[in-house]
Amino acid sequence: MSANQATTEASQQSGKEPSEGKTALKDAADTGYAKELKPRHIQMIAIGGSIGTGLFLGAGGRLSQGGAGLTIAYAVCGVFAFLMVRALGELAIRRPSSGAFVSYAREFLGEKGAYIAGWLFFLDWSTTVMADITAVAVYFHYWHALRVVPQWVLALGALALVFVMNLMSVKLFGEAEFWFAAIKVATIIIFMVVAIWAIVTGGAVGSGHAGFANITQHGGFFPQGLPIVFALTLGVVFAFGGTEMVGVAAGEAKEAKKVLPKAINSMIIRIFVFYVGSVVLMALVLPYTAYSPNESPFVTFFSGIGVPYAGDVIQVVVLTAALSSLNAGLYATGRTLRSMAIAGSGPKLAKMMNRHHVPAGGIAITATLGLLGVLLNVVLPADAFEIIMNLAGIGIAGTWSSILVTHLAFLKKVKEGKETRPEYRMPGAPYTNYLALVFFVIVVVSNLTSASGRWTLALFLVVVVAMVAGWYAVRGRINGNMLEAIDLSDDLDVDVHADAE
Repeated sequence: MSANQATTEASQQSGKEPSEGKTALKDAADTGYAKELKPRHIQMIAIGGSIGTGLFLGAGGRLSQGGAGLTIAYAVCGVFAFLMVRALGELAIRRPSSGAFVSYAREFLGEKGAYIAGWLFFLDWSTTVMADITAVAVYFHYWHALRVVPQWVLALGALALVFVMNLMSVKLFGEAEFWFAAIKVATIIIFMVVAIWAIVTGGAVGSGHAGFANITQHGGFFPQGLPIVFALTLGVVFAFGGTEMVGVAAGEAKEAKKVLPKAINSMIIRIFVFYVGSVVLMALVLPYTAYSPNESPFVTFFSGIGVPYAGDVIQVVVLTAALSSLNAGLYATGRTLRSMAIAGSGPKLAKMMNRHHVPAGGIAITATLGLLGVLLNVVLPADAFEIIMNLAGIGIAGTWSSILVTHLAFLKKVKEGKETRPEYRMPGAPYTNYLALVFFVIVVVSNLTSASGRWTLALFLVVVVAMVAGWYAVRGRINGNMLEAIDLSDDLDVDVHADAE
């Protein structure tokens, strides 16, 4: 009998629905974590996860290629990112888990589903870690005095710093992410206020003036054509990568079921205000040709308005944004790898927890792979960020697709009467699941339209082959009893006691 069946039968014997009884499923991989993330941490992790390097650095390069039409890509991707995180939120509220979607895939799709979801997520964030350390190095080279330091040395230093931070308690991670996210949000708000002022007054920015002329007199909304906007969509998906982080953090939150709906529901507002709003304003204050893939568009703007040291201050801020994303990447992959290792589908080292209740083994594995990003900064310093970003984008699209498929499997159980949906639900499901899945397939296939995209798909094909080979190598040692039915009353007592403290 599966753990899922055991929970259902126990609930039926008590005369209650599974969601109303005192039994629930517990994933063995959740053992050992300290629930030290507070509601404010979860709120800021949700914000910080959805605002990172993709906006603070990547938007500059994409604007320089696609122009103002890029806003459409951000808006469309934002809607599908929100649908995905609502699906994840529905699963997380019924059973918060540090294994997040890997644990949910295990429950509804089996160990093969957990294997695919876990390794796609690892591809996503291990490559994002490489992109983030590259971004940090690029940011440091903004200052002429630091250009004598090789880019790879700066990338290595960033990796080492965040690695040490992640080995400390989860509470320290939560605090660091809280302040990182607060700085990012404050910066975007300041940018938007100043940019709107410049547009309204026609203020000088760089060699021109802010206003609609920066669009109308520079090729219109699609200066390089509509196809290039489609080709840039994968990079936009990368920009939204991290929105799923809130599901991982739920497993170490004190009041997950209370704070998750608020954090997720506010995400759609953040997406359209911070992302779409920022890109629209960037297109209005400067012509698209003024932006560069090697400089944050925020720095480009503040340097252009002539405020002394404004560019330097903003450069420090976007540096913290990259460190924030890097911090979150090590956090998430460490938890995911541990969940897989305990199930037998990941490296044994990833099982290791240190005395701070942190999965040090999994974090160390990701940090070691981050060294490949350092190597890429040695070989291809000019193209490192773009190459890694596209591969991470495919990993993100794959991860989000696995979440949507898992949610569909959950809905099938609901239809069969074996599960009960929580009140917090994904809107429009299951039709929105299918719509989002089609969109993500189109995004990935759109890589065929460019040479760099074709290289990205070729690299991903190598990853797929490695995943298939890996499955046949580990399937004999898979632990099929990761989920067990538990009595929630004891856990509730512990949670209440912890909150009282």
